[in-house]
Amino acid sequence: MYIGLDLGTSGLKGILIGEDQAVIAEASAPLTVQRPAEGWSEQAPSDWISAAETVFDKLSRNGLGAVRGIGLSGHMHGATLLDAADEVLRPCILWNDTRSHAEAAGLDGDPMFRRLTGNIVFPGFTAPKLVWVRKHEPGLWDRVAKVLLPKDYLRLWLTGEHVSEMSDAAGTSWLDTARRDWSDDLLRATGLDRSHMPGLVEGSEVSGTLREALSARWGLPKGVVVAGGGGDNAASGVGVGVVRAGEAFVSLGTSGVLFAANDGYRPDPATAVHTFCHALPDTWHQMGVILAATDALNWYAALVGADAAKLTGELGALHPPGKTVFLPYLGGERTPLNSASVRGAFTGLEHATDRQAGTRAVLEGVTFAIRDCRDALAATGTRLEHLLAVGGGSRSDYWLRLIATALDCPVQLPVAGDFGGAFGAARLGLMAATGAGAGIATLPKIARVIEPDAALKDAFDAGHARFRAAQTAIKDL
Repeated sequence: MYIGLDLGTSGLKGILIGEDQAVIAEASAPLTVQRPAEGWSEQAPSDWISAAETVFDKLSRNGLGAVRGIGLSGHMHGATLLDAADEVLRPCILWNDTRSHAEAAGLDGDPMFRRLTGNIVFPGFTAPKLVWVRKHEPGLWDRVAKVLLPKDYLRLWLTGEHVSEMSDAAGTSWLDTARRDWSDDLLRATGLDRSHMPGLVEGSEVSGTLREALSARWGLPKGVVVAGGGGDNAASGVGVGVVRAGEAFVSLGTSGVLFAANDGYRPDPATAVHTFCHALPDTWHQMGVILAATDALNWYAALVGADAAKLTGELGALHPPGKTVFLPYLGGERTPLNSASVRGAFTGLEHATDRQAGTRAVLEGVTFAIRDCRDALAATGTRLEHLLAVGGGSRSDYWLRLIATALDCPVQLPVAGDFGGAFGAARLGLMAATGAGAGIATLPKIARVIEPDAALKDAFDAGHARFRAAQTAIKDL
């Protein structure tokens, strides 16, 4: 058996699979985010350990004596700062924290960063967070001995090793993404060196073995290997089988992601597309990322005092976009705006805007933001023939029809099952334990395909044009 652990923003999920990759058991534990100041987003790493203990407690009810490998997935970019004794120095600064926007702009002004990383230095990335700490928390800065990404702090607890892997490391602004190695020049530019960084392995390689105390606690055999794993989206790519050029998925989770696998390195930072290493050797991927997908829907549901699933379930047939436009920038935006300061808005509100019209506008706004990502990927030469839909938002049939029509691209819905980060992490654990390659990362069986509604194509093109006009009007407010 093989275990995959996925450290998400709102919870940690564990999945147990067999040699045939069939799911044997799942378990989860909730997590919360602290926002002590505007634009700040933090978590206590000790909460991740507590959540992992809860997940192992639950999974162990199935008997874990046949486990041979563990894989890790997690939210990217987080700055987990440790002293020389591996004690955590402060709460982890998360991916959706925008406090270091000025520091990010400063680093991005140095052409070396885009040239070596293939990406804009976004405020959510790890390097500008460390520059912020150096400036605002100098006493703490002097004690920093290691910088770990969130899932790699779990690895430290599991194995005692300081290790990361290529896909997560590519989101730090310290990795030479073409060479798949830390850049001494980029580290030096932020006051760090290799001694502050974890070692690097590929996501399907062994990063260490499970500590004997943990093996004994939950009944695992000695010598269980822990794979390098992957950043959450790269691991999801492995889980859903998007590991070869021409394959792509759209993820409707807390954030929204348009993800395409590539067999070569094709960066274009000016588009605000992320070009990262994949979790498998000699493979890269591109992502357009929006910061609020289901997060925007859940915000609206709380605002109107209703359940999100109920709101989407009452919409019926696909409607053409109305006059009401929603801009989903609740905490800034990445692709294509690269703005920490832009904020969301409703425009075109009128007497006829009822709750359902508001729900449709929110779903349309997130979808049009994903269409912006599609256009950004297209600018690099990446074309999408079809999309696999994953994430919690993919349970909304209305949303899937909306995406298919607005992007003019068939959307494939996998058969019931979990093909996200935890499943991808378990696959990587299997690869590390057995030496299997990318061939085991097969595409899931497709339950159905949602085709674009050709009769509404022009209406959605016009709706996207209104969205872009509203975006232009509010982005500098």
